[in-house]
Amino acid sequence: MKQLYIHRFKSKIGWIHLAETEEGIAIVDFPNEQSAHFDRMVEGRFKGYILLEGGKENKKAEKQLREYFEGKLKKFTVRLDLRGSEFQKRALNEVAKIPFGEVSTYGRVAAGIGNPKGARAVGMANARNPLPIIIPCHRVVATNGIGRYGGGIKMKKYLLQLEAAEK
Repeated sequence: MKQLYIHRFKSKIGWIHLAETEEGIAIVDFPNEQSAHFDRMVEGRFKGYILLEGGKENKKAEKQLREYFEGKLKKFTVRLDLRGSEFQKRALNEVAKIPFGEVSTYGRVAAGIGNPKGARAVGMANARNPLPIIIPCHRVVATNGIGRYGGGIKMKKYLLQLEAAEK
């Protein structure tokens, strides 16, 4: 039976929940989400998995997230288990290329994956990003403003300001 390692820790932004499969980090969940959000994600994506505490990659992700919030880390190197449709994976892999301290638009991400009219679909892929911060969907903005963010606009502004200050 497959195993899913669960880990949570208190960070500068509040409690962060992580989930790790044998492939790598599969879920990053943080404040501003409903308290049951993480549990729903685990149940929906990993039915039948045995849940265990800990995980080596989770500990590595915790260390890197702490360093990120301290301005000491600009690029994550944890292994990832990115799940979703092929389009979602392509879009999120393109988002992962946006450098620390920089932003892109939904349209530019769509063009980068060969779908120049797919800005709205890129927005939906970002909204379903199971690995926020590590896959920096906060760095994607609308052409007419900051755009939305699953962690809330306040969190998106905080992350963008953190990166601008640490650049």
